[in-house]
Amino acid sequence: MISIDEQLLLLSRRAERILSVEDLKKKLARGKPLRIKMGMDPTAPDVTLGHAVPMKIIRQFQEWGHKAVIIIGDYTARVGDPSGRNSTRPVLSGEQIDANAKTYVSQVGKILLTDPDHLEVRYNGEWLAPMNLVDLIKLASRKTVAQIMQREDFTKRYAEGDRHPPATRFSTRCCRDGTA
Repeated sequence: MISIDEQLLLLSRRAERILSVEDLKKKLARGKPLRIKMGMDPTAPDVTLGHAVPMKIIRQFQEWGHKAVIIIGDYTARVGDPSGRNSTRPVLSGEQIDANAKTYVSQVGKILLTDPDHLEVRYNGEWLAPMNLVDLIKLASRKTVAQIMQREDFTKRYAEGDRHPPATRFSTRCCRDGTA
């Protein structure tokens, strides 16, 4: 096994930045496997080249003994979630989203280790579909408008007068939610 400093050096070569290096270093120092999460919205039938770089980084974590969690945004895709985009994505049929999600699962296996010790695939519909209006209001109350507007994509859309309101992003990104 290579040292933590060597791991961080290898990761920094593939990443624009690591949020935060000190937090990741502390988590790696614990010696327990991390859960590395990546959200993917099944709005097209194929995983794109844009997915390849983060998946290669996740593969590196897997080779160091950590577990990848791919979160398929099947539920948020049903409402045209604009997260990470300048405009709302087109709303697809449930059948098309489900078909796209199935292709994603098979395609990530071309880059990631797929055994259960190294990969878990989840669908955000597992926890979002059962929510009712009260649950949604409780969830929304945990974030302020100021916190939502810290997201560059929402701020830009608001400043440009985009008529589509920001949606709350439910998927997570590697290293941004404190789980590495």
